[in-house]
Amino acid sequence: MATLCRPSVSVPEHVITMEETLELARTHHADHPQLPLALRLIENTGVRTRHIVQPIEETLKHPGFEERNKLYEAEAKARVPAVIQRALDDAEVLTSDIDVIIYVSCTGFMMPSLTAWLINEMDFSSTTRQLPIAQLGCAAGGAAINRAHDFCSAYPEGNALIVACEFCSLCYQPTDLGVGSLLSNGLFGDGIAAAVVRGRGGTGVQLERNGSYLIPKTEDWIAYDVRATGFHFLLDKRVPTTMEPLAPALQDLAGTHGWDAADLDFYIIHAGGPRILDDLSKFLQVDPHAFRFSRSTLTEYGNIASAVVLDALRRLFDEGGAEHRARGLLAGFGPGITAEMTVGRWVQDGGITR
Repeated sequence: MATLCRPSVSVPEHVITMEETLELARTHHADHPQLPLALRLIENTGVRTRHIVQPIEETLKHPGFEERNKLYEAEAKARVPAVIQRALDDAEVLTSDIDVIIYVSCTGFMMPSLTAWLINEMDFSSTTRQLPIAQLGCAAGGAAINRAHDFCSAYPEGNALIVACEFCSLCYQPTDLGVGSLLSNGLFGDGIAAAVVRGRGGTGVQLERNGSYLIPKTEDWIAYDVRATGFHFLLDKRVPTTMEPLAPALQDLAGTHGWDAADLDFYIIHAGGPRILDDLSKFLQVDPHAFRFSRSTLTEYGNIASAVVLDALRRLFDEGGAEHRARGLLAGFGPGITAEMTVGRWVQDGGITR
């Protein structure tokens, strides 16, 4: 029974507040005909602070996709190893114990993947498998957990390392003036997270069943338009309505496992925005307080893409965890529109549950 151990999370040192974001929008887009709407939408995100890899004056520049991607690689190499080491220490494993590294990111591109550099730099075994996932956006955090679960189910003595590295600020496009783009400028933040899934032992969420669901014909609702200037984020106004069709998918996964999705002990949910959490609370008939970890991530860090689910789980650990055998649901949502879902129990020291 694979156990998802305590995640390690790090955010950059440069901070931008909601007030600063609103003032920048007023200054840079004073003549925008939909500025009042954009400001209102940004205020309604509930994001109070975000962390970014560069000072805001540098973030607002656009030196070109080549320079931005070089910065992505440099910042990842500078910041990711320490986050991984804390995750390994918390899970009480060594680099030599890791059998696969699952690396997720949608804000920069490297080939070979950062996984190859990590194997060399941090002395992972040269037989360590590599699984980079680059095109699932915010859903990739949930997908990484699911693929780690699948791996440990196939190799019960194996251990998987999940790494999520998102520098959303490097995707800022000053020429994008759609309301969706202006909203994203006030919503997304930067963050890195890592966690170990142990095939045997460990304290955390013992993963029992996972699944995926894609809402048909919604692939253009969240997307990148890839141009010479880099990744241009596209966000359809219908995205906030997606919890109504996705809630039944969560209910089906829990129901297949013999559980009621409305009556679980903890929920670790990707917080794309407050509407997502409000609607999921409504359609699952779950107390809004159950999503407090996701709301805290959104408030303090903004939407940090694939790292959100791991940060929300870290907050559950910080609260002291859950009762042994407590039942929970983890879910990430992203382009597709895709849901990556997992159910499992909280265990202490890899306790066996039946």
